[in-house]
Amino acid sequence: MSSPTGPESGLPVRMPRPRQPGRHRRPEPLVAPEDAPALVLAVPGAVGTATRSLAEEVVSIARSELPGLDARIGYVDGDGAEFPTVQAVLTRAADERTARYEQALAAGSEAKEPDGPVAVVVPLLAGPDNALLRRIRQAVMESRVAAELTDVLGPHPLLAEALHVRLSEAGLARADRARLFTVATAADGIVLASVGGDEAVQAAGITGMLLAARLAVPVMAAALDEDGSIASVAEQLRSSGSQQLALAPYLIGPEIDPDLLAAAATEADCATAEPLGAYPAVGKLALAKYTTALGIAPQQPQGAQAR
Repeated sequence: MSSPTGPESGLPVRMPRPRQPGRHRRPEPLVAPEDAPALVLAVPGAVGTATRSLAEEVVSIARSELPGLDARIGYVDGDGAEFPTVQAVLTRAADERTARYEQALAAGSEAKEPDGPVAVVVPLLAGPDNALLRRIRQAVMESRVAAELTDVLGPHPLLAEALHVRLSEAGLARADRARLFTVATAADGIVLASVGGDEAVQAAGITGMLLAARLAVPVMAAALDEDGSIASVAEQLRSSGSQQLALAPYLIGPEIDPDLLAAAATEADCATAEPLGAYPAVGKLALAKYTTALGIAPQQPQGAQAR
């Protein structure tokens, strides 16, 4: 028999703890501020259904991370309504914001005149490519719209994770080097292929060091758009003892001709993984560039620990 304050035996009774505020409490989900600028994903390369599908998946990931996000896609080489240019997307975003303000005034509400950027433009590029970045910057200027242009997505630990996954999907790396199994085709040296010249190679090299830590094999960056760069790096890796090489494209995908990747793999005489594509980290990093520009979230998503 129990008393109102506990069992007669005097044993303690487990009582529910009051909900405590503080660091262990689940944070409230972040949502996009009302009338926040649009995120415009600037997509380089040839347009087509495959490119559009990839870009839509990237913005879908970003929207899932930040409900209410106005995310749009502009193509550096766009043409028409199906594949709108970056300029066209920015102009439409500006017109829509002006229309919302005028409608609010007409309805008699005390609407605040819009200020700040109309959009934040995020290049869909893993690393710096000055030629493409100049074109994106020029598109923003020619739109005559108040917009901010962010840096490219890398280098970042999440891109090293994405490269690891793409290599493992191709059977060129173990999914987790802590597990006690081997992959017969696992590479013992990685050529990290970038585009954009020396600056891109240097930036790729930073992510390459993170990838090397994950795989415990040497990783060296090379330039797809420089004659002899891929072959030279492949020779350096073989001279240092690597026998089974793999090519890891440090690319999202649309910014490069697929034939160039195939030629590079032939030049290095090795197998190749797929480009990064719409790996979840790509959408998260695009969103991180947007939120950092607006100061509404932590600067960068945290990278996973090296496996």
